[in-house]
Amino acid sequence: MATKQEKRRSHLFGAPGEMDEHDGPVGKPTTILDTMVGVGDFVLLDPLTEDAFVENLKKRFEAGDIYTYIGRVVISVNPYKKVPLYTPEKIQEYRGMNIYEVMPHIYAISDDAYRSMRDRNRDQCIIISGESGAGKTEASKIVMQYVAAVCGKGAEVDKVKEQLLQSNPVLEAFGNAKTNRNDNSSRFGKYMDIEFDFKGDPIGGVITNYLLEKSRVVSQAKGERNFHIFYQLLAGGTDVLMGELSLDRDPKKYSFLNQTDVQDIEDINDKDNFAITQKAMQVIGFTDDEILNIYKLVAGVLILGNVQFASYTTKDGTEGVKITNQDDLDTVCELFHCTKEQMLRGLTTRTVRGGKEASVSTALSLTQASYARDALCKAVYERMFSWIVKTINKSIRVHVDGPKKVMGVLDIYGFEIFETNRFEQFIINYCNEKLQQIFIEITLREEQQEYIDEGIEWNHIEYFNNIAICELVEKDHAGILAMLDEECLRPGETSDTTFLSKMDSSSYIAKHDHYESRNKTKSDKTLERDCFRLKHFAGVVTYTVDGFIDRNNDLLFRDLSQLMFSCKHELTSSLFPDGDPALMGKKRPSTAGFQFKNSVAELMKNLLAKDPNYIRCIKPNELKKSGEMDEALARHQVRYLGLMENVRVRRAGYAFRQPFESFLKRYKMLCPSTWPSWEGETIEGVRELMNYLPFKSEDYAVGKSKIFIQDPRTLFDLEERRKSNMHNLATLIQKIFRGFRAMKKFKQMKAGAIKIQAHVRGHQKRSSFLRMKLSAIMIATHWRGYLARQELKRRKHQARCVWAANVIHKYYLGWKVRKEFRKKFRGNAAPKITAFMKKLVHFRYLDRLKTQLPSMSPTDTAWPPCSNLHKDAHKELRKLFIVWRAKRYRDKFDEAARNRIGAKVTTSDLFKDKKKNYAASVPVPFKGDYVQLRQNARFKAKYANSPEKSFVFADVVNKVDRKSGKFRQVLFLVTSSTVVLLDQKTVEFKSKIDFADIKGITVSPYSDHFIVLHVKKSDDKTKKGDLVLNSNKLFEIVTTIHRNTKQSTNTELPVKVVDRFNLQFNGTQIQGTVSTQQADKSNPDPKVRRKGKQFNILA
Repeated sequence: MATKQEKRRSHLFGAPGEMDEHDGPVGKPTTILDTMVGVGDFVLLDPLTEDAFVENLKKRFEAGDIYTYIGRVVISVNPYKKVPLYTPEKIQEYRGMNIYEVMPHIYAISDDAYRSMRDRNRDQCIIISGESGAGKTEASKIVMQYVAAVCGKGAEVDKVKEQLLQSNPVLEAFGNAKTNRNDNSSRFGKYMDIEFDFKGDPIGGVITNYLLEKSRVVSQAKGERNFHIFYQLLAGGTDVLMGELSLDRDPKKYSFLNQTDVQDIEDINDKDNFAITQKAMQVIGFTDDEILNIYKLVAGVLILGNVQFASYTTKDGTEGVKITNQDDLDTVCELFHCTKEQMLRGLTTRTVRGGKEASVSTALSLTQASYARDALCKAVYERMFSWIVKTINKSIRVHVDGPKKVMGVLDIYGFEIFETNRFEQFIINYCNEKLQQIFIEITLREEQQEYIDEGIEWNHIEYFNNIAICELVEKDHAGILAMLDEECLRPGETSDTTFLSKMDSSSYIAKHDHYESRNKTKSDKTLERDCFRLKHFAGVVTYTVDGFIDRNNDLLFRDLSQLMFSCKHELTSSLFPDGDPALMGKKRPSTAGFQFKNSVAELMKNLLAKDPNYIRCIKPNELKKSGEMDEALARHQVRYLGLMENVRVRRAGYAFRQPFESFLKRYKMLCPSTWPSWEGETIEGVRELMNYLPFKSEDYAVGKSKIFIQDPRTLFDLEERRKSNMHNLATLIQKIFRGFRAMKKFKQMKAGAIKIQAHVRGHQKRSSFLRMKLSAIMIATHWRGYLARQELKRRKHQARCVWAANVIHKYYLGWKVRKEFRKKFRGNAAPKITAFMKKLVHFRYLDRLKTQLPSMSPTDTAWPPCSNLHKDAHKELRKLFIVWRAKRYRDKFDEAARNRIGAKVTTSDLFKDKKKNYAASVPVPFKGDYVQLRQNARFKAKYANSPEKSFVFADVVNKVDRKSGKFRQVLFLVTSSTVVLLDQKTVEFKSKIDFADIKGITVSPYSDHFIVLHVKKSDDKTKKGDLVLNSNKLFEIVTTIHRNTKQSTNTELPVKVVDRFNLQFNGTQIQGTVSTQQADKSNPDPKVRRKGKQFNILA
């Protein structure tokens, strides 16, 4: 009998297998080998033709798959709409995954580059290329967004990440513009090195910019705009800023902005973007002064573009120019901080230096003046842009020591082929040739190294080697750039035509296979006489030599450099160091071509030191419409990006490779020996699987850790076999599942039947038992009832007998007692009963009072009620309890606390319900010494042996003058027997009043703080009469004097609370009155007026 496992093998024809996360026949595809639209990796494309390439690209694009691989190169098609591919969930989906384990995405190559840099200590660079509008800038943002999301967290790390991310809005504002192909086109090349520490956290970066399109400052093609910052400044600047810069918000009023009819762009808000740009500059670290100086330069360039010239004939008959709009010139001078004479001389004349330091000043013609103005505007903007990049680099540079890892992101122009190709296209295409050269070199090197590591025999790969075209352009003393520099520096008449003739006469250039001109191929009428043609890797490009000499020279008149250096603007001297007269020499500056060649060489050196990763961006159509692909445009980009060449290089060896574990896991169902699991070495399992399948040995190679498949058709055959077996596997799963479900249902039905039977049998038995139980209970109930009735009858008889015996006994005892005490009972019973009842009532009263006594708090006034019988005793007991409770409460305090409480009690006796502000003084403690007089050195020295040393109260009070009513501050002391007045500052003695001389104290009933001390009449002339004081310590002063007077003289000092009283001043009787508008509030500014014998206090 065959086992179940053998039957399954037979049924599946050697291809059954267990399901895993990569083997499911249904569900969303997770790798480039699973079911998807088209081919996810062009290396697997079959047949490999340009038509098939474009068709696969279009098919995937229309299905919403905008990313496709060429090996480890990502092809990105601009969707021209927002797509849900960049969410935090997507980032987590790609984090830590192998590039082939997930669908093609920029995140996949970014994660692979980041992990290689972090974990394997290998510096990385991501090279992004494509034509304008293909999405290069967005791709670089996506890379930086992913890296910022997956690296570490922390305050310092987040600050660095924020500065790196905020550099993009600033560079876009000053370096991007609207073109006919892209609303946010980068008009410069950018390479950013992001530096990380050993943990993979960003610690800084460096940005390098290449070849800003400065000609856009002065001229734009139809349908295009100038750089974004001009429009942002006009739309978003505040009114104050616009006034300071002398700008008008209408772009049409500026010559550099009104050359086209495009001032606004749909979907772009210049006002909002200005706020974003300014905020980004502040985050990066630009100071407010630096930002304002940048705006002044931008405004100066705009207004300088409006300066117009008019020609006239000079005295010597030559042509000269004058400026027609002087107001604009004045504004430019204010913004650049220079004199009008300096600016006028720089724009209208030129100094020519001869031998022996001689110089001659000549007037410029109208054409020359316009050229000088435009050249100055371009130079100012270009150098300002470079200064901004340098300032950003200062802010984001690495501030920590230690080993660093680097990931570079290169966002640079793609290969350009226009109807008319000039100097800019020539050097851009030269840069792309160099990038293609290192791509081929590194790709071949990696292929060869992988084959060597895996022990696979290496075969020479045929490919298009573009070293020849690179040397044609850059070769020293012989290349096109060398010829161009020689022609620019040659004395005499030079022109673009002489440059072309020089190339045609060069034996190296003219005979080169990749160079053509009309002079070389005279039969080719399609080639104009002022053009030459180069055979690039991406196709043949025809260049017109018109403008090559001027653009390569890139000259700025020395007078203009000196002018800008001499300006007092804070940036111009650093932007134009070549204008320093001390450094001025006769040596010409380097040409644009020479500088770009050196920059490219430095860039190539930097890229070769890193592991490169490529993102090739493609624009689907010229109309910026989503969901549409122009096949002709796509084919054109496929050619000039060299994508077919990339695929051929990748497929020149083995088209596909995969680790043994992944390969065996995916295809183990195709062989009975490896299904359902392989127990031996993985490499042996792969060999067993491939030997079982009908493939030739030359179709694949087994390395040390990977299997290499040469022809994509072999891989597709494997996938088809796997797909076919997946259907059999699905059938087997369905069969097993249905059997399992039927068995489960049968078991459920069987268990249900058994359960029903058990319930029925149980119900029958319970019913029979309940009937028997009920009968037994009934019988037992009747029997117990009979026994209970008999017992009740017996007990009733017994109880009646006991009752009868007790009654007889009681009557007998009563008779006996009455007989014995008959004579005594009538005379003594009533008084004894009365006395007993009184004692009982008194006892119950005292016992109840004991349980109802109030709390021990002295403020508790509660007392339990009583009957009229104990009314007098109740009052006496309450008095005794209050006295006893008060004594117990006083026993808790020391002497000082008793004195304080006694003082408060005295205050209550004197003022409670008499003075309005008494209630507010109750919680305020009495301190005595309010001026810390005991620590005063003068006081201690002067009164060391006098009674004043032992004072009980000291504070500064207002003494009211008896004549004028004015307040004078004095130091007021109360001792144990006197009141003393001292000078506030010197503590000198002023006057003293004994308590025996004080006959009374008067205060008002209101909320004021006035105190009147009534002094007895005497012959002593030093005593001038009653003393009137004002102090917010009124209650403490009066209480202290009152208590100390009683202690020292053993008499009660009368204290009156009235608003009318008599005063005695110098022997004269005066009527005193206290009045107020609000009795319950204290006047913060009281007044005292004396008029004759009236002394009025306005409290």
